[in-house]
Amino acid sequence: MKTFIIVSDSHRNRAALDALDGLFAENDYIVHLGDLSSDGGYIRKKYPDKTIVINGNCDLDKLGDDEYVMEVEGVKIFMCHGHMYGVKQQLYRLAQAAKEKRCSVALYGHTHTPRVDEINGIKLINPGTLSRYGRQTYCFMAVNNGRAVEKITEINL
Repeated sequence: MKTFIIVSDSHRNRAALDALDGLFAENDYIVHLGDLSSDGGYIRKKYPDKTIVINGNCDLDKLGDDEYVMEVEGVKIFMCHGHMYGVKQQLYRLAQAAKEKRCSVALYGHTHTPRVDEINGIKLINPGTLSRYGRQTYCFMAVNNGRAVEKITEINL
C-alpha cells in the first residue's frame, strides 16, 4: 500500500502547509496541484524524493510539471491543476483526458471546492484549497492492489 497527501491552491498560506508537515513526513507521496507551485517547491525542499509539484494558472515561476502521470500499486493517476480542462464549468474533458492516458484516477484543483466524482469509470478528486479564505481542506489517498480510496479532511488553524 502507498499513501498520498494531496493539496492544492495554497496561495502562499505556509501556515497551512506547516500544519500538515507531520502528515507529509508519514506518507509515501505528497502532491501539490498548483497555485502556487512555489508552495510545492517549499514542500519539495523538505521532502525532495516524494513530492510532486504541478503548475497552476497563477504560477509564473513554473516550478513543477503542467501535467504528470504515475502508476502506483496498479493504479494509474493523472495529475493537473484543471484550468486547461475547464473544471469550473464541467468535468467531462478532464475525465476524457485521463481516460486517453489510460488512467483510472484524475487529481485536480483550481476550483477551491473539495469533491470526488466518477465519470465513465474515472475517479476525479479535488482536494479543495489551503488558501487563507474559506474552508481549508486536503485529501488523503491510499492506493493498494489496483484500488484508490480517498478521504477529504478539513484543517483548522
